[in-house]
Amino acid sequence: MPNDDLVSVRYIVDDVDAAVAFYTSNFDFTVLSNPAPAFADVVRGRLRLLLSGPTSSAGRPLPDGTTPTPGGWNRIHLIVEDIASEVARLRAAGLAFRSEIISGPGGRQILTEDPSGNPIELFQPAAR
Repeated sequence: MPNDDLVSVRYIVDDVDAAVAFYTSNFDFTVLSNPAPAFADVVRGRLRLLLSGPTSSAGRPLPDGTTPTPGGWNRIHLIVEDIASEVARLRAAGLAFRSEIISGPGGRQILTEDPSGNPIELFQPAAR
């Protein structure tokens, strides 16, 4: 698939190799490129996740001295068919979650984090 057919999201990470291992082993991403330690990109479907470490160009301080850091509330959103079984599988693999599964009008969701603290939302749409 050409890169222009992909939707790209950049995450600042503390350790590129740890992030690659996390996304490939837990969420079925595949490695597109991995010139670590500065950067790697992984793909799942049409999502290209750019994993930028501290030595990447995206990790450089801004003119005011602010350094990009991982974390926050913006997140990638991964649709799953059975959220309860996905949560059980990931908990068994050692992942922690920010809360329990919550339900809303559109479906059920839960947040976990990558090794750098970047959030990942697992979402099971409501039955239609």
